[in-house]
Amino acid sequence: MTKKQTVVRTNIRYNLMKLRLIATIIFCLFLSCSAEENIMKKTIAIDLDGVLDNYTKYTDYIPPIRKGAKEFIIKLSKDYDLVLFTTRSPMLATKWLISNKIDKYFTDVTNNKIPAYIYIDDRAINFSGNYDETLREIGNFKVHWK
Repeated sequence: MTKKQTVVRTNIRYNLMKLRLIATIIFCLFLSCSAEENIMKKTIAIDLDGVLDNYTKYTDYIPPIRKGAKEFIIKLSKDYDLVLFTTRSPMLATKWLISNKIDKYFTDVTNNKIPAYIYIDDRAINFSGNYDETLREIGNFKVHWK
């Protein structure tokens, strides 16, 4: 496959993800869905670098998929809508999903913070309501891959 064909395929796949999300919203609006009917799953936003790939430092390419990540995504996608949440270009991230054959498990790819039930990130601290505790956690923070 040529580079141009790969770019076109990535653009198409990215736009299909967006259309699938819009179609779900429209479907629910026309049926007057309520949260109790559980038509739409809760969304989990998953970070790419350090969570799904073998990240050690930022580079222009996305490292290979982490061992166990594909199985994790497959299991999670059965009960939740998954959105890839990354600081990288959404198009580059979509290409990575396609090359790892996990694109079908994600409803969207974004580099913007979206409303989500849970965020899975290697650089996050859970706020418990206690600022002093949060300051301690920040001072002791280490990413798992260092």
